[in-house]
Parts: sequence; C-alpha cells; structure tokens
Amino acid sequence: MNYQPHISELDGMALHFEQPEKPVFFLKPDSALASDSTPFFLPDFAQQFDYECELVVRISKLGKNIAEKFAHRYYDAVTLGLDMTARDLQRSAKSNGLPWAVSKGFDQSAIVGTFIPVEGIDPLNLNFRMTLNGQTVQQANTSEMIFSIDALIAEASRYFTLKTGDLLFSGTPSGVGPVHIGDTLDGYLEDRPMFHVRIK
Repeated sequence: MNYQPHISELDGMALHFEQPEKPVFFLKPDSALASDSTPFFLPDFAQQFDYECELVVRISKLGKNIAEKFAHRYYDAVTLGLDMTARDLQRSAKSNGLPWAVSKGFDQSAIVGTFIPVEGIDPLNLNFRMTLNGQTVQQANTSEMIFSIDALIAEASRYFTLKTGDLLFSGTPSGVGPVHIGDTLDGYLEDRPMFHVRIK
C-alpha cells in the first residue's frame, strides 16, 4: 500500500484499506525467494494468483534504528520483483480478521530479477513498468511512492534488524491482476529488462 492508485483499486477487489499514516510491512520467508530463470508454477491451494510488480532494494550492511537521512547508505543495488499473491486466500483471511501470511509468503512468491548497482542512478526517481503478454499493465515512477525507499528502511529498522542480503519490496502501483497458465510477465526499469517470468 505505497501507491495511492493501488489502494483505490483494492476496493474493487473487496479488500478495503485506508492510506496508512505509517508504512505497513509484511514478511516473506527465505523459502519464498525465486529467480526469474524458473517458471512460476501455479499452486493448487488457491484459485487466484495476482502479480504485483515492485522496486526491490538489497540491504548491504547491518542496520538498526537507521535515520532516514542515512538510509541510502544501507543498500547497494536495486531490481524489480514480483510479490505474487494468493488473492482469494488474502481476501478470506482479511474478511475474517485473520493474518494473511500464507497468501503472501508461499514458495516462489518473491520473484526477483537481475540486480544493478545504485551508483549512477536515483532510486527515488526511477521509472518502471511491467508487461503481461507484451501489454503494459503496471507503470509508475518511484517518486510517486507514499513512503520513499529511505523512509521505508528507516521505519522497518525500528522493528527489525536489517541484515546484509535482506530484500525490501517497496510496494506496487495500480494495475495488479491475475495470472494464468501460458502468461509471460516482463519487468523494465527505465526500459532496461529486469525480469522475464513464465507462468506454467
């Protein structure tokens, strides 16, 4: 919930969220991590799996209670990733006031592309987009985030010690939707290809 248009579209999915006053975090286990070199095989425990394309930053050193003005020192690379969501499981859990960890943290639910160093780029002002079967379905600039990368790192480090190699997904813009067998998803950061995912 880091782009206002996405918060608005959640209403149409029977998922009602208000714009948060602080960043909202959830965790994915390391077993959720997957590369775009491996197809995403649709699991059998849910009926609807949605793509959510996001900018991902790689934490480069140990940090706790990081001041926002120093947060840029704690990550060294960025990429695009997919936060795959079992939407029907999330919808059911939320409607019953239950945690929705399984809808976000299942195996292969954190797909990441190729990382590039932050030197020479401005992570706070990057254009990115994702195509579904060649058609653009999501696009945004990171300057449109409600909470910047640096703000996210500062707030997250209040609660969690950030460790070298941790990955921070920064939220998705509007345009999320379901995937089906045979689909292909491609992510671009300033028109640079970052991931290519096949759905099987």
